[in-house]
Amino acid sequence: MIKDESRFPAPVYAETVLAPLFDGAKRHYRDHFQRVDRAHLVMLAETGVLDAATAAAIGGALVGIERDLDVEALTYTGEVEDFFFLIEAELKRRLGPDIAGRLHTGRSRNDIDHTLFKLALKGRIDALSAKARGLARSLLDTARRERATLIVAYTHGQPAQPTTFGHYLAAAIEVLLRDLARLQAARAIVDLCPMGAAAITTTGFPIARHRMAELLGFSAPLQNSYSCIAAVDYVTSTYAALELMMLHLGRLVQDLQFWSSFEVGQLYVPNAFVQISSIMPQKRNPVPIEHLRLLASHAMTRARSMLTVMHNTPFTDMNDSEGETQGQGYAAFDLAGRVLDLLSGLVAAVTIDGDKVRRNIDRSCITVTELADSLVRIEGLSFRQAHEIAAATAKAVVAARGSLAEAGFAPFGQAFAETCGRPSTVDEARFREIVSPEHFVAVRARFGGPAPEPLDKAFAGYDAVLDTFAANAATAADREKGASAMLDSCFDIVLKGQG
Repeated sequence: MIKDESRFPAPVYAETVLAPLFDGAKRHYRDHFQRVDRAHLVMLAETGVLDAATAAAIGGALVGIERDLDVEALTYTGEVEDFFFLIEAELKRRLGPDIAGRLHTGRSRNDIDHTLFKLALKGRIDALSAKARGLARSLLDTARRERATLIVAYTHGQPAQPTTFGHYLAAAIEVLLRDLARLQAARAIVDLCPMGAAAITTTGFPIARHRMAELLGFSAPLQNSYSCIAAVDYVTSTYAALELMMLHLGRLVQDLQFWSSFEVGQLYVPNAFVQISSIMPQKRNPVPIEHLRLLASHAMTRARSMLTVMHNTPFTDMNDSEGETQGQGYAAFDLAGRVLDLLSGLVAAVTIDGDKVRRNIDRSCITVTELADSLVRIEGLSFRQAHEIAAATAKAVVAARGSLAEAGFAPFGQAFAETCGRPSTVDEARFREIVSPEHFVAVRARFGGPAPEPLDKAFAGYDAVLDTFAANAATAADREKGASAMLDSCFDIVLKGQG
């Protein structure tokens, strides 16, 4: 490290800022910087900004640098400002300053940086989206398997109504699909290429921005050059989508934790996902659920920090959105990927304890809503009258510590007679049917309900959405694979002096 306080960079600046940025840039060079240099060279040759001989010389030097440079072994010395200037210095050493300096025609570190960041983000979004689709498939498989499996649905922490595990998971699937749609919408912004914006206003050279986007596998160039450098909404949209996905999955995880508690006990977590206490041998601790909550919270917090960094920044070129920030954001993707993988495995393995569900239904009278609804349909009562009769019935059953099916008919008959001044036409057998959880679910056959017909239609719709997401991902991957092959071919032409 340089020690001369009179020369740039000052040692403390080099140690605290430039050296960490240099280390971060090494990763981008290995993954994407070489592609950007090659694509820009091809474009300059194709547009005639560079003659064929000059382009071939620069191309050969780039190949030599790629072959000879041990990127992982590099450390920041302060001899050059950053990694970009290191590559330019290598070009000068091999070609001389005149030819070497021509590669930078019509571009800036500004458009290069945002292009590198977008290329890095696209790969991470694609990998995370694939994991999210995997989780959605796992949820959907389990929902189909458990489409008729009764559970207790809770509101405000208290038993509310019976439904099925399949119906519950379908709700989680719908949220996850919307989260995936938000992530894909963010990717569409990321997939617009900044190259050619140069510092912020493009250039007077006849560069081809659409060609650069094509060679690098972007869907199109981002149109406004000021926006290419200043907007950075590709950062905020991406991490906002990631934050929401983790927030929403965290709510699902909270339910899994609650349902697996001893007192509720309707969710059975198999031994493969259970840790035993080091001192209490009777304990079955579903610790992976806690880790899911922890990891989702960490991922969400990291994603939110990206939005916080962007808050109250100027609408212009700024360091706030660049290397340090981008590197921090990648950790959110790593954490989120772990959440999606672990939750996929857990959801596929858990089952519902039917006996515990049945006991909880019996103790809580949660089918009594259907008693009120049935009285409206069968006896022609207003819902308010029917609700009062059902409430009186439930109150008597709870006081007797019985179940609605076994102990509810007598108090029902009394409450009905007191309210209506006549006996009900519902006999005991019909009463038992009405208050059964199976009947409760079966009659809720409206759009979006838990009955088999609407639930199966919902499943088919989720399949179609997931198939569309997968097809779109395959199309993008094919386009980018084709762009990579095209760039290699065009670069070879430049190397041969035919550009």
